[in-house]
Amino acid sequence: MRLLLINHIQNAKQSLQSSRARSILTMLGVTIGVASITAILALSGGTNTIISEQINILGGNIIIVRPGAAFNPTPSITQAQLYDNYATSTLTEADVTQLEKTPNVQAVSPIMVLSGTIKADSTAPINSPVVVTTPQLAEISNLKLRTGQFLDNSLDQNTVVVGTQLSINIFGTESSIGSNLSIRGKPFVVVGVLKRINNPINYNAVDFDNAAIINFAAGKKLNNDVVQIQQINIKADSIDNLKSVVAATNKIITTSHNGEKDFSVLSGDQISQPTSHFFYTIAGVMTAIAAISLLVGGIGIMNIMLVTVAERTREIGIRKALGASNIDISWQFLIESLAISIIGGVFGYIGGYILAFSVSDLLSFDPVINWQIAVVAFLISIMMGLLFGLYPAIRAARKDPIESLNRHN
Repeated sequence: MRLLLINHIQNAKQSLQSSRARSILTMLGVTIGVASITAILALSGGTNTIISEQINILGGNIIIVRPGAAFNPTPSITQAQLYDNYATSTLTEADVTQLEKTPNVQAVSPIMVLSGTIKADSTAPINSPVVVTTPQLAEISNLKLRTGQFLDNSLDQNTVVVGTQLSINIFGTESSIGSNLSIRGKPFVVVGVLKRINNPINYNAVDFDNAAIINFAAGKKLNNDVVQIQQINIKADSIDNLKSVVAATNKIITTSHNGEKDFSVLSGDQISQPTSHFFYTIAGVMTAIAAISLLVGGIGIMNIMLVTVAERTREIGIRKALGASNIDISWQFLIESLAISIIGGVFGYIGGYILAFSVSDLLSFDPVINWQIAVVAFLISIMMGLLFGLYPAIRAARKDPIESLNRHN
């Protein structure tokens, strides 16, 4: 049996070498498909790793609540826009108030992200977020200040904390304490400038380097008293009490929402799940390319194997005349099909990481490298070879030996 397997592998090698151009073109569809899937998994793993590390650095005791039932989307590349994902938020100020009274909760902070023109000496880029929140956000998310202070309930409502890059964009300097700016035409005074973070990937889905942060009361007025809370951050007093706080949070908000599970409570690794609308587009396109490429590659494998079976009909007849069984013939062609798909998968895996690292040069994180991605690429390759090589192999095995021997190539 072992010698027969070695013989099949040698035959597959000779067949592929005898028609290299045809074999390479057949492998191309598998290569592109596996490369797309590898790149998606590597990049999404990179973002998940970054956010998981952030949570661990903060003590691992962070819980977030988002509107909308829990779902499992395709993995994130860059800054997420939570406010693009929900037409109407179901989270309310009452939810925040109740959560603040929950046992074992150290701090609670809502986040409402608004769009609007930010002006000073210059106008900020149109995608600069206005973050409406409470002073507790600095404690929960460990936001560090370069100069000045963070929001405080004792300060005037019309005060703002700006990111370092936003300060440079609209004032031309990182030192803008005491300067005036306007948000949606309303005046605000800068009381603090955040330290540069250089990482728009975070569980708050906010690029704080380019953000203007104002307190909740001012944000409500700015939004015509309409409250659209996109996220509630909760910090448990210890990681040991994390599960109890998660359970209490679920119970409190479900009761408050009349039994409707129109929200998601995330903790631990769940927080690192992507929320980027931009990534959904990229991942969707790449997944479509992968699916089409794999289908085309699979059809290519089947087509080329059917041609191979036709070309080697006489060889099949000779093998059967010498005692080869239908199973032996099937395995001969299945192994050749597997060889095409596995080699294509190997090049796809390598090409996927080349693509992922090329894309990451434009981003603020590196792709993740782990054995799980290699296993996925390998399994996809095997499935392709088996699935699309099975019919040609069965067709070869069913050939009549006498008719096959009479065939002249």
